[in-house]
Amino acid sequence: MLGPSVRRPLGTLSLLLSATLLAACGSLNPSSPQAPLPPSLNAPAASPGATARTGQVAVKVLAINDFHGNLMPPAGGIKLPDPQDPDKTITLEAGGAERLATIVAQLKAKNPHHVFVAAGDLVGASPLLSALFHDEPTIESLGLMGLDLSAVGNHEFDQGLDELLRKQRGGCHPKDGCKGPTEFRGSKYQYLAASTIDTRTGQPVLPAYAIKRFDGVPVGFIGLTLKGTSELVSPTGIRGLRFEDEADTVNRLIPELERQGARAVVVLIHEGGTPTGGINDCPGISGPIVDIVRKLDKRVGLVVSGHTHRAYNCRIDGRLVTSGDKYGTLITEIDLTLDRASGTMLEARANNVVVRPETDKDPRQTLLINSYQHLAQPLIDRPVGFLAKALGKDGADLDEGGGTTMGQLVADAMLAATRAPASGGAQMAFTNIGGVRTGLIHRPDDRVTYGDLFAALPFSNAVVVVEMTGAQLQRVLEEQWRARGGQSGEYWLPLQLSQGFSYRWDKRQPIGSRVVPGSMALDGQSIAPDQTLRVAVNSFLQAGGDGFRTLKETRLVQTGPVDVDALEAYFKARGTARVQPTPLDRAVRVDR
Repeated sequence: MLGPSVRRPLGTLSLLLSATLLAACGSLNPSSPQAPLPPSLNAPAASPGATARTGQVAVKVLAINDFHGNLMPPAGGIKLPDPQDPDKTITLEAGGAERLATIVAQLKAKNPHHVFVAAGDLVGASPLLSALFHDEPTIESLGLMGLDLSAVGNHEFDQGLDELLRKQRGGCHPKDGCKGPTEFRGSKYQYLAASTIDTRTGQPVLPAYAIKRFDGVPVGFIGLTLKGTSELVSPTGIRGLRFEDEADTVNRLIPELERQGARAVVVLIHEGGTPTGGINDCPGISGPIVDIVRKLDKRVGLVVSGHTHRAYNCRIDGRLVTSGDKYGTLITEIDLTLDRASGTMLEARANNVVVRPETDKDPRQTLLINSYQHLAQPLIDRPVGFLAKALGKDGADLDEGGGTTMGQLVADAMLAATRAPASGGAQMAFTNIGGVRTGLIHRPDDRVTYGDLFAALPFSNAVVVVEMTGAQLQRVLEEQWRARGGQSGEYWLPLQLSQGFSYRWDKRQPIGSRVVPGSMALDGQSIAPDQTLRVAVNSFLQAGGDGFRTLKETRLVQTGPVDVDALEAYFKARGTARVQPTPLDRAVRVDR
């Protein structure tokens, strides 16, 4: 999903680790420097099994995307059609690495010719159980369940290229050292990054593709990061990198794959679309993936996509295009038929399988997760306050004006943390919707934990106060709506506003002119174009993240706490009082 990336190490969290945790870590040296990986990777042949050789080879591809370190079933589960009333939905507690691993094993058992792949964002924006250990538990978990290949998503760059390479190769974290119960040996699966280029060498920073052979028939797998990664990641995380056009990259590699005998091609891409219909339907789909697929060489028969956190099973331009929702709630089971003589792909069909709560747990995953849980659980369970009602973040919880109850709470907490001193403190605050990863569940006892807050704000961004004019503020608001840049349609990244600030907007107007003139107000007073304002934002936005370029022109006047700490302070300041959702009336759409 569109969102920011972590801009700094989890420094404040590291300070919270107990001496017991540190003592359990051991003392491992960082991995020694390694030579750059080649731009291609030839994987070992798949086992032919006991099937008879025929004119065709059946291959099973299992796929996930946007796992984001959700080792445990994510809060909120997955929404599915109600079997009793298809017009309604039910929420199912789906996901969790223990159950996902069981289903992976069951599906692999159906066909000895199989491969397990992913479309990126396996790590980053993760719950505390994984993030506290720099996502090492997730990488170990996915390796344990047999993941083979993955595209690199934008969140794999959350801590920069060096950290991504450490995750691939292993070794202790360069600042925090070894925090886990065992030595971190890196990922057993291979990351692919065909379109992510080191500007110094002109080469991909990781292998561009892999070739796997199934009963002797080679299949090429190309992995891609979305072209728009530079707008989603802090500049410090991607310095020295460029992200090339997805379709052009694939089409350039096709002849190279063909020279190596691979005439069937699968694309793993961290980019996606917005579908209509259910998890296995596709009466319609829009978004960047549509235009990308239409430009691909016809030898690409399967596209495994992600990024938008949606589930779909589509045919676009005659190819199968899939996505498996998010957080491990689904796994996509794909069956390919290859022609043995020509090596081409004859057929591709898919089914999104729900990781249901009644699935047996894989005991190896349970053992792995428990080894990290006993170190992290005291921090995860630490009480911070009380909540009167669940707070939503997106989907049905997104107001037509652009506000969400969770987003407004975060903005209010940012304002409270930076309002003093009166002479230089913030007068208002806003945050990007992608920086708020989830809402807050409501428990029967109203209790809220630090783990809940961290799941919503996992990036550990500083809250900063910048100075801007009213004219600049209006330009920032206009940057919420963007054309797709050579692709059809537009997209919307609604800012979440603090109490006291409001404006109105009109979608009937062209992009760049949607804020109703004179509608911006602070505490009921109209904001003039030449008025100077002090605004609290997160450090990602202040650096121009999510494409809010005008914020790079503002003047930094104050640095406050990390956003999750500001939210914790907001709850603690209320003692036993229950935090209530606020009315969604700060950004108002007037064309409805």
